[in-house]
Amino acid sequence: MSARRFRLVPLLLAAGALTACEVGPNYHRPEAPTPQAYKEIAGWTPANPSDGADRADWWALFGDPVLNGLEEKVATGNYSLAAADAAYRQAHALVAEQRAALWPTITGGAGANISKSAGNAGSVSTGGGVIPGGHGAVPIYTMQLGGTWEPDLWGKVRRGIEGAKANAQASAADLANTRLSLELELAADYIALRQLDEQKRFDDETVQAYEQGLTIARNKYNAGVAALSDVDSAETQLHNARAAAIDLGSRRAQMEHAIAILIGEPPASLTIASADWTLKPVDIPPGVPSTLLQRRPDVAAAERRAEAASAQIGVATAGYFPNVTLSGTGGSEATRIASLFAPQSFFWNAGVSAAETIFNGGLTHAQVQSARASYDEAVANYRQTVLAAFGQVEDNLAAQRVLAEEQPELVASVASADQNLRIVRNQYKAGTVDYTTVVVAQVQYVAAHNAELAVEASRLTTTVDLAVALGGGWNATELAGK
Repeated sequence: MSARRFRLVPLLLAAGALTACEVGPNYHRPEAPTPQAYKEIAGWTPANPSDGADRADWWALFGDPVLNGLEEKVATGNYSLAAADAAYRQAHALVAEQRAALWPTITGGAGANISKSAGNAGSVSTGGGVIPGGHGAVPIYTMQLGGTWEPDLWGKVRRGIEGAKANAQASAADLANTRLSLELELAADYIALRQLDEQKRFDDETVQAYEQGLTIARNKYNAGVAALSDVDSAETQLHNARAAAIDLGSRRAQMEHAIAILIGEPPASLTIASADWTLKPVDIPPGVPSTLLQRRPDVAAAERRAEAASAQIGVATAGYFPNVTLSGTGGSEATRIASLFAPQSFFWNAGVSAAETIFNGGLTHAQVQSARASYDEAVANYRQTVLAAFGQVEDNLAAQRVLAEEQPELVASVASADQNLRIVRNQYKAGTVDYTTVVVAQVQYVAAHNAELAVEASRLTTTVDLAVALGGGWNATELAGK
C-alpha cells in the first residue's frame, strides 16, 4: 500500500515543474518624463544651510521643541493615520491569502454511524468496500484524509501574488504619504498659530500707541489747539485696533483646535502657550530630479499600482488555458474502533482532472483587454503623478526664491514707515501737521509690518511645502520586500 501511495510522487513533481510557466507580460517600471535639473533652482539661494535635511523628522530643522513634540504625536494619535495603517495591514494580509493558493488543501475527518442494508443483511457497503455484518444494524467507524491541489501551471496564482504584493507596497506608500500630509498640515497650522502670536504682540503694541495718541489728541483739544475731530479719529483707530486684537484670539483658538485634532486629542485638552516669533526658514536641498521618483511616496504608490495592474493581465490571460486538479483520499473504515488501524481497513484513491473552457462568449478575451486597459490607465496615472511632483518642487523653489527677494524690500518698507510715523507724531505734537497725517502714517506702518510678517510666514510655509514635496526624507526602499 505504501508503494502504491508513493507512485503519486513523480506525478506531483512533474506538475510542480510545470509551474515554472507564467503567462502575461513581465513588469518593467514605466518610463516617466524626468528633467535633468530643476528649472527654478537657478538663482535660488538657501536661507540657512543645513546638512541634515534629508531625514524623516524634517520638522526638527526648525529647532522648535514644541513643534517637535506635536509632530511626534501625529504618528501615534492621529486616527486618519491609524485608518491608513489598518488598510496597509489588510493589503499585507491579502498577500498571504494569495500565497495560500500555491499549496494543496488537506482536510481530515472522522465519523461514526449505524447502517443497515435492506438487500443484504449480512454485509454493509462502504467507501472502503464491503464490510461483513450481522442481521441487524452495523456500526461503521471512519477516519480519512483528503487533499486537492491545483498546480499553478500558467502562473495565475503567482501573478495574483505579484499583484497583491504590489498593492500592499502601494498601501505602504499610501500610509507614508498620509503621514507626510498630516505632518505638513500640522506644521502649517503651527506656523499660522505662531504668526498669530506675533500679530497679537504687534497689535497690543499698536493699541498702546493708539492709546497714547488719543491722550495727546485729548490734551491738545482741551488746550484748544486741536479740533474735536482729532479726538474722534484717535478713538476710532483705538477701537478698531482693539477689535482686531480680540479677533485674533478666535483665529488662534481655531488653529489650536485643528492641531489638537491632528494629534488625536480633544480640542479642550490641548493648550499651546504663546511664544515669541523665532521660526526661521531653513535650507532643504532639492537634490537631482531623478531621485524624486524614489523620494515621493505618492509616486511610489502610483508605480506600485502599475505593477499590480500588469500582474492582472497575467491572471486574466491564464483563463485561456486548462485548469488541472490533483485529488486524493485515504483513510480507514471498520465496524469496530479497534479495527480502524488494521491493514485490511485502509483504503485510498487518487485522481487527476482537467477542465478547459470551450466557449464563454468572448469573456476571457474581454477580461484580458480590460486588464490591459487598466494597466494603461495605471501607467498614465503614474506619469501624471510624476509630473505633478516635479511641478510642486518647481513651484516651491520659485516661491522661496521670490519671497527671499521680496522680504528685504518689505523689511526696508517697515523701517521707513516706522521712521515716518515717529516724525509725523512729533510734528503733530508740535502742531505743524493735522491728525489726518498721523492716521495715514499709522495705517502705512501697520500695513507694512503685516505684509512683512505675512511674507516671513509664507517663507516658512514654502519651506515646509518643499520638504514634503521632496518626500520629507522618505525613500521607496522602505517599502516591504522592495
